Amino acid sequence: MFQLLVDSVTDYALYMLDPNGRIVTWNTGAERFKGYSSREIVGEHFSRFFTQEDRKADLPTLALATAAREGRFEAEGWRLRKDGSRFWAHAILDAIRADDGSLLGFAKITRDITDKKERERALRESERRFQLLVNSVEDYAIYMLDLQGRITTWNAGARRFKGYEADEIIGQHFSKFFLPEDQRAGLPAHILKTAAEQRRFEMEGWRLRKDGAKFLAHVIVDAVHDDDGSLIGFAKITRDITERRRLERETHESALQLKLLVQGVRDYAIYMLDQRGMITSWNSGAEAIKGYAEEEVLGQHFSLFYTAEDRASGRAEAALKTALEEGKFEAEAQRVRKDGSLFWAHVLIDPIYNETGEHVGFAKITRDISERKQTEQQLRQTQEELLQSQKLQALGELAGGIAHDFNNLLTVMRGSADFLLRQPDLPAEKQKRYLHVMLETADRATSLTSQLLAFARRQPLEPEIFDLSVRLDAISEMLQRTLGSRYELHLDLAPALWLVEIDPTGLEAALLNAVLNARDAMPDGGRISISTRNAERAGKEGVGLTVSDAGEGIPPEKLQRVFEPFFTTKPTGKGTGLGLPQIHGFALQSGGEAEIRSEVARGTTLEIWLPRTDKQPERKTADGTDTYVPSGLKVLLVEDSDHVRYFARQLLTDLGCEVTEAANGEDGLAHSEAKTFDLVFSDIVMPGISGLELAERVRAQHPDLPVLLASGYSSKQFIPLDQRQFPILRKPYKLETLAAAIHQLKEGSARQSSGCCM
Repeated sequence: MFQLLVDSVTDYALYMLDPNGRIVTWNTGAERFKGYSSREIVGEHFSRFFTQEDRKADLPTLALATAAREGRFEAEGWRLRKDGSRFWAHAILDAIRADDGSLLGFAKITRDITDKKERERALRESERRFQLLVNSVEDYAIYMLDLQGRITTWNAGARRFKGYEADEIIGQHFSKFFLPEDQRAGLPAHILKTAAEQRRFEMEGWRLRKDGAKFLAHVIVDAVHDDDGSLIGFAKITRDITERRRLERETHESALQLKLLVQGVRDYAIYMLDQRGMITSWNSGAEAIKGYAEEEVLGQHFSLFYTAEDRASGRAEAALKTALEEGKFEAEAQRVRKDGSLFWAHVLIDPIYNETGEHVGFAKITRDISERKQTEQQLRQTQEELLQSQKLQALGELAGGIAHDFNNLLTVMRGSADFLLRQPDLPAEKQKRYLHVMLETADRATSLTSQLLAFARRQPLEPEIFDLSVRLDAISEMLQRTLGSRYELHLDLAPALWLVEIDPTGLEAALLNAVLNARDAMPDGGRISISTRNAERAGKEGVGLTVSDAGEGIPPEKLQRVFEPFFTTKPTGKGTGLGLPQIHGFALQSGGEAEIRSEVARGTTLEIWLPRTDKQPERKTADGTDTYVPSGLKVLLVEDSDHVRYFARQLLTDLGCEVTEAANGEDGLAHSEAKTFDLVFSDIVMPGISGLELAERVRAQHPDLPVLLASGYSSKQFIPLDQRQFPILRKPYKLETLAAAIHQLKEGSARQSSGCCM
């Protein structure tokens, strides 16, 4: 019967230990909340239920020794279940002895009191937090009263705005805070009586601080009852609302003034929308601009003012969405008045949030800007007419300058050619002299064309990577010789400049033009300064090249035109008007900028800014075989100009090449598919299939076939520097330059085929 009783207990673990602490019995309660069956645990030491830290502290041995010595051991602590989880246990260990007093073992009773402990802990924590909360609140006076109204507790908020310390006020009657007239009227007693009968009293009224100053208070008194329902006192909460009332009054007055202000504005439509876009207010400006009276639009959707197209495309809804997502919507667009007429509006929509951060609607401000738009349109039209006039003037000057210079060159060319044709039996020496004159004239024409292309930003550039200071130092002696002895060339070249990638020939031409302009501005001699420095512009790194003189300077009305072609500040016959345009074109074509500053009688400063490159300069070597072209080289020549194609064929034939001609890209592509070639030489700019497209399609068909392209324009017009796949030969070219280009291309192709790096 006793065993049945023990086994039926499930809320307690009841089991026996031998004198050494080994388990000899196990009941159902032990199995339920420790997790072990009787078969698993009998014979094991009871220390396996202790935590590792308790075992290290030898608590199981201490428990057995205490129970053996004193007859009983009782404790609470963490124990372990079979699955390793912890529970808080209340444990009793009783010693069991025989009649002769010898120790037979121990009776062990354990109860899981985890939930009880957690409730106790939570209650203590709650009480602690509540006490901390009450004591830390400074915006409210929170304190207790006994049944007679005497103060029994006092928090920081009460001390802050009533002025009393706790030891000054505890035990005092709360009527101390009331005005004398309220005390005489029995208000304190009425408050306690009402709270006792109705469980709560609330009011607003004037109260007194310790220093006698009055403040407006919001007061709540709650009756406090014990568990039996007996009244044991009162809880009193007081808040100083003096400032809040003042702000509310000021806010009301401010809102009234704002309403009067908004209603008085007639140049702006200022009104409110709810969250859906329905109009909730309307000012006199809105009525004046849009034509609707207030009663006509309140409750209407604001898309009423949109055009039919804008309503159909959902622009009104999109505007509200943008205002919510981005904090504001602003736009200029056409809107519709009540009479159906259109006007240009500047629109601003702002979302409105209440004091809790909840979105409650939108503020909408609209201004009629039709007059401004009309003025802007007239200004644009005037500017366009002025720009067109300036273009026509510049084109007239350009055409006149080109006609003048090229007529001079053509006169020499035609006269020399005509003379040679009319006198075929002219001595060889004179024929050679006329031919040299024609070549020199052609070179001058090439130079003039180069300057025009630089102005148009289409000059053929072959960029190299170098340090600008190093290059300028190398050519400074040539510049000084060009200037003559009456001029001092002063160099201020910064060391360790950032590298640039530009055409050195274009740079030298630009620098020479700048230096000669500076010389001409100082006819009596003087000092010309050239400086370099690292410089940033618009967040980009680059190098600045400055050329300065102390000459005559340029008047403001002429300064703004100095980059126009054939416009010159020099006397007639003293300048071509292409120097500064060449500098400007070179700078822009190189990815940089050019600007000029000048004051009359104080001099001129020209600055060229060129972008920095992170590339490193290539190392070039010359072995004397640059112009060697293998005999019998099969070349596909593609050129749409008959004269240029004839000239190129003659050069290739002179180099020992076998030439197949094509007059356009389509023919060239057909030849490349039908025959085998060692090289394709093609112009870039052609109608239909361009040279670049031809090169790409040929490479796709024949990856190892070298392609050489030619152009009188800059390669930058067609292929960015960082994406070049094909070498480009600049026009006009000679036998030597063509041979060198073919040699370099074939050598590179051969090294690549053999696995070498170019």
